[in-house]
Amino acid sequence: MTQEVLFEIVGKSGVITLNRPEALNALTLDMVRLMKPVLADWAVNDAVAHIVIEGAGEKGFCAGGDIRALHDWGKAGAPEATGFFREEYQLNRTIKTYPKPYIALIDGITMGGGVGVSVHGSHRVATERTMFAMPETGIGLLPDVGGTYFLPRLPGEIGAWLVLTGARLRGADAPAAGVATHYTASENIDALKAALSEGGDVDAILAAHHHAAENEILPDHQADINRLFAGDSVAEIVAALAADGSDWAQVQAAAIATKSPTSAAVALRQMRDGMAVDFDECMRIEMRAVTRIMAQADFYEGVRATILEKDGAPNWTSQQDIDAIFAPLGDDELVF
Repeated sequence: MTQEVLFEIVGKSGVITLNRPEALNALTLDMVRLMKPVLADWAVNDAVAHIVIEGAGEKGFCAGGDIRALHDWGKAGAPEATGFFREEYQLNRTIKTYPKPYIALIDGITMGGGVGVSVHGSHRVATERTMFAMPETGIGLLPDVGGTYFLPRLPGEIGAWLVLTGARLRGADAPAAGVATHYTASENIDALKAALSEGGDVDAILAAHHHAAENEILPDHQADINRLFAGDSVAEIVAALAADGSDWAQVQAAAIATKSPTSAAVALRQMRDGMAVDFDECMRIEMRAVTRIMAQADFYEGVRATILEKDGAPNWTSQQDIDAIFAPLGDDELVF
């Protein structure tokens, strides 16, 4: 059986390769469990100056978590249904607090769980093949893996726009959005890795390989995003889009209409509450919300419509009690 994640020390680099290219390197529970002890070891290993994480294959850095497994665990009432998230969030925090430079080469599709193992690192390198999204509201889930922390801190209302519409950012827009710290051509990745392996100042090495992105789209819409996605309820944002009436606004409103009403309301609440609290509290917020969401119907309906039967026609329930979804878990609160 092929190992799902590979570890190698190459020169001064501790290299992690997510190794499920046939599944766009989607994270499994085993992958999460393999990464944590290696990162702990490399944190105190003087031979490792920094971490480099990449995805196998040419299409995906990491397209998210193993949604099929989560669906099946949840249907069966298995403890892994929420246990996966608990362990994944602990890994996200390890990356956020890592004592050495952590360089994510997001050369390809980067969604959901892939965002969690990249965006919290100190450095993120995008390419023309990068495609970034947090599409969870489209399957009745929520933008987690630390999204409550990093998404509200992107410029303006980019976070709210991304989670409510499921919009996909191309690599050229990743630096402007705050998702990437650097940009380079995909064909330059091997040279960048070689330079990093030789050691030296990470910032200087990345700067030497960085170049300005071309064909940016986001700057043309930033003012509209800031103006139209500033509301404190989904209904308010949809009303603002309708009142604007532009073609772009209509496309955004149509995208929001396809999402789970509960998930959309949860996601917007995350964007508003997340700005006021630290990273650890954001992760606790997500653990509370995902525990309740996994016990509701929309996630299973979203997976059915999107992944299993692929009819693209989920039958969402009406919006649930959002305050109850965010209530503390008592003895089951996430701890680090």
